[in-house]
Amino acid sequence: MKKNLYPAIPVLIVDDEAIALKSYELAFLSAGINNVILCDDGRDALRILGERDVEMVILDMIMENVSGTEVLEAINHEYPDVPVIIVTGVNDINTAVECIKMGAMDYFLKPVDTKKLINQVRNSIEIRDLKRENIKLRNHLLTETPAKDKAFSKIVTRNRYMLSLFQYCAAIAQSSQPVLITGETGAGKELFAQAIHTLSNASGKFVAVNIAGFDDNILSDTLFGHERGAFTGADRKRRGLVEQADNGSLFLDEIGDLNMASQIKLLRLLQEREFTALGADKSKHSNARVILATHRELSLLQHSQDFRRDLYYRISTHHIHVPPLREHKDDIQLLVEHFLVKASRELKRKPPTYPPELIILLKSYHFPGNIRELEAMVFDAVSNHRAKMLSTKIFREHISRNSSEPIQTDNFKINSENWARNLEMLPSLKDTALALVKEAMWRTGGNQSVAARMLGITPQALSSRLKRGKEKSGAGQVTGRRMKNSARNYSDLG
Repeated sequence: MKKNLYPAIPVLIVDDEAIALKSYELAFLSAGINNVILCDDGRDALRILGERDVEMVILDMIMENVSGTEVLEAINHEYPDVPVIIVTGVNDINTAVECIKMGAMDYFLKPVDTKKLINQVRNSIEIRDLKRENIKLRNHLLTETPAKDKAFSKIVTRNRYMLSLFQYCAAIAQSSQPVLITGETGAGKELFAQAIHTLSNASGKFVAVNIAGFDDNILSDTLFGHERGAFTGADRKRRGLVEQADNGSLFLDEIGDLNMASQIKLLRLLQEREFTALGADKSKHSNARVILATHRELSLLQHSQDFRRDLYYRISTHHIHVPPLREHKDDIQLLVEHFLVKASRELKRKPPTYPPELIILLKSYHFPGNIRELEAMVFDAVSNHRAKMLSTKIFREHISRNSSEPIQTDNFKINSENWARNLEMLPSLKDTALALVKEAMWRTGGNQSVAARMLGITPQALSSRLKRGKEKSGAGQVTGRRMKNSARNYSDLG
């Protein structure tokens, strides 16, 4: 398997001492920084900078042929975007200040504290990654062209906001930073995680696990694996999912359910890129890109001290919120047609046609189970389908079973919303009823059956109200066809 390089663009290390170069190389490799270029001559360093992109430069000050000061000055003049960290054995505050003035980002004395140096290198890599992603995202947004890629083929949508998420995914796909995906259950969070993995062009696998209900021991064994003899019954070595996802993506679903002990271990994995298998003496490095998802509100969990604040900041460098289906109902018809084909193919049947009122009925439902619920409804209807036209009976029965109240297009609850307190003057009950009838008829495109369900009354009662409203206005009887043609027809009701 092709080994992923971290960072994607190499770090250039310049020192005329071979022992120092080897020491840097070993320290960086042990920390997972495996893309480095070693250079023992400042002149060669400038040549390398002219031939290829470099993430950053670790530069010794005192060298033969060309001094570190000269190299730093040339880099600052010709490649001002490349960060430089100076390393020297001369403990002189004036030299340090002069180097910072010349553009160096930091200054380390020999013998170098490699842990601090590596932390600074990682911070610089992360900052450069974010800058590149911001530029890429800005370019995507300025073009106003939705990202079209086979990576998104499983996400069926034409909704403008959903397409903007595609653009964001494309912009952050190459980043090594974690991605947090939030959204209700069934909204499609894992599909976005898979799309990010595909767009990243990572050589490793996409490994997914739902960690809801895992205690600390099960989580540690699942993610990090164990050595033989680590506990009773561990008769063989086991590779954890982190190791299986090396050079690929590790998707952790339901991250909001992690207990505190597990959160600490996950934080170490994300910060140090290291993990320790149960029963092992040494830590291992991970190149897996971590993608996390939750349906819970992590900010509330922080306030209740059920979720670590430092972990939240670490995982939310990139944040994608997948909206519930009720917020992109313009996709319902597209999704229904997609699931009809999918269900028919699996059940080895010819895709049935569906009545126009089916889409109106579905758009009036709030879908607590989101896209997953819609898919289940379509599959159930197709499996019970017998006639040429798909029946709406199963859909109506499902909606009745799963609606604790009359269908509400915006999931509006009068009892919990004190909406009337905002009115300066209260309308009469008759005027209020007429206004609600007009709104329901407008939202359903003039379909009296669905509008009646939305209002929680029978179709006969709605028909009677419509008739009284037309008699009051003196404009004649309003037909369903007229109401379907234009929203202006509903103004005739009162």
